[in-house]
Order: sequence, then structure tokens, then C-alpha cells
Amino acid sequence: MPKHSKRYNVAFSKVDRNKQYMPAAAVDLVRESATAKFNETVEMHLNTGVDPRHADQQVRGVVTLPHGTGRVMRILVFAGADGLSQAEEAGADYVGGEDLAQRIQGGWLDFDVVLATPDMMRVVGRLGRVLGPRGMMPSPKAGTIVQAAELPRVIQETRLGRVEFRVDKTSNVHVPIGKVSFESEQILNNFSSVMEAVMAAKPSAVKGVYLKRVTLTSTMGPGIRVDVNAASTLMAA
Repeated sequence: MPKHSKRYNVAFSKVDRNKQYMPAAAVDLVRESATAKFNETVEMHLNTGVDPRHADQQVRGVVTLPHGTGRVMRILVFAGADGLSQAEEAGADYVGGEDLAQRIQGGWLDFDVVLATPDMMRVVGRLGRVLGPRGMMPSPKAGTIVQAAELPRVIQETRLGRVEFRVDKTSNVHVPIGKVSFESEQILNNFSSVMEAVMAAKPSAVKGVYLKRVTLTSTMGPGIRVDVNAASTLMAA
């Protein structure tokens, strides 16, 4: 059996693996058990009862975290003539069209979020095999296909902490909700915002239990189970 480090063992010794913690207690424990030498990301992982093979059981949406993610987001915008100046003035990191598409096809991926105006989807469409698996393909459901006039607002929200969530093929949802350097109340507020959005995104076609398990963790820390009922009733501040 592999030997775990002392840091690993100390962190895991603080967590009762058979217990479901109240949300506030889980947040405190995540911060306490994060002992890596860098500012770890706090993540939430949700196991749902949906069947992602069915189009009417998709869980997907966007939410702006009140305290941001703690990350510096590199924003790329595909924009036509009407949106170029809007995106540049709003502070997008990269703005263009065919030139950006060619760079991406050549293997360049130094960005975190992709936005596109509707007229540029003819260009973006051929990047599906590259952007799709990375969860960065613009789409109406994710709010990342944006009218030129709306670009400044969406770019600002993305900078502040606008995140997308979507169910994966194993029926799980994974969302970053801050850094361990945040105050516990800030992480809890971000957690509450995502939970409210996820509950609102429940597909009407789902039968039985919608949310089976809620777990909080840090990048290098142990998974901490959260009481599902308590998490499900959290509301954004």
C-alpha cells in the first residue's frame, strides 16, 4: 500500500468520513484541513440523480459568485465589427475572429473563458473539438454567446466571479467557489449562491432524488460531506 505523507494524514485525521456536516462547519473544516504551501482552491462536488444521457435531464447554468473565485480570469472574445471595440474597452484579454481561431487550432490555449457574439459562431463552430471537451465552447445555455451591446456587462461579471456549472457524464457537477484564504463567510456565501442556482436548474424530467451527495474540498485536502438537506435550502445572500 502507498505511504501517505504526514501532511496528508494530519489533514484527513480531522474529518469524520461517516458524518455529514452542516454547511458552515464544513467550510470551516475545509479551511482548517488545507495545509498545502499554496493558496488552495475550494471546490464543491455534487452527485446528482439525473441521467445525463437524456437531453431533458441536463443540469447547466451560470452564477456570479458574490466574492469571486480568487482567480484572475483570462477572457477571450470572438467578436464581429460591432463588438470589437466593446470587448476591448471592457478589458477582454484577447479579441478577434479568424486570427484567434487559427491560433487555437494551432494548439494555443492560454485563456480561461471564451465569449462570442452570434455573428462569430460560424468561426467558433469549427473549434468544437478543441473547446468542447474543455467546457469552453460558447453556448446560449451557458450565457457565453453574447450580443455585442451586452459584452461589457458579461465581461465584468466574468471578472467578478461568473462561473458556469454543468453535469458531466457521471452525473456529477464540479464548481470552484473560492480560495482557502477567503473568510469562511465569503466561501459560505459563494457556496449558497451556487446551491441556489443548482436547485433552480433541476430538470422537470428528473424522477426520484435530485441531489444525492454534496462534498466540499480544497485542492489537496480531504473531501468533506455536507448535509444534503441543509445544503439544498441555502439561499444566496
